[in-house]
Amino acid sequence: MMNWGATPAEVERSLPGDDLLPDADAESTMAISIEAPPTDIWPWLRQLGQERGGFYSHEWAENLVGLDIHNADTIVTEWQDLAVGDTIRLGRADRYPDATLEVAALDPERSLVLLTPGDPAWWVWSFVLEPVDETTTRLLVRSRIRLPENRLVRVAAQSVLEPVTFVMTHGMLRGLRSRAERLAASQTRPVIATRDVST
Repeated sequence: MMNWGATPAEVERSLPGDDLLPDADAESTMAISIEAPPTDIWPWLRQLGQERGGFYSHEWAENLVGLDIHNADTIVTEWQDLAVGDTIRLGRADRYPDATLEVAALDPERSLVLLTPGDPAWWVWSFVLEPVDETTTRLLVRSRIRLPENRLVRVAAQSVLEPVTFVMTHGMLRGLRSRAERLAASQTRPVIATRDVST
């Protein structure tokens, strides 16, 4: 379940971001094949985040706990400016002030690595694009986590994190695939939406 869609070789291999949490207690590597080149997938990754493009997963579930996530169906110019050190919000700031990740590494059209702020990090989230041919790309999403030292808390955390990680990451992979494939099939570059900042 935690390695849905990934081949044994993809699960075992090293990916960008692994070195940022070398002693992880839990790891998940999920993957999907997308009928689109990395150029049509990368813009969706660049606008990840609450108050940005969302996470392309089960919006209803995220908002059930008040995260205020709204998944974008277009590429928005204002959300394409992403750099190392930038903050990605996971939920609304007034309700979840500490629910943030930082951009740790960014290799355009190849990989995006996010991690929890502070030292040491307890979660590293990596997105890796690997071309298969001119029209197909493998998208790998790896999550590495350091669990609490208390044994009972660790067991409880894993029992919650594993199903949530599977359901939400699976939804994200499918959401990204549908958007990128729609973009690739359009035959022309997409109309870039401009966000109305007055509302």
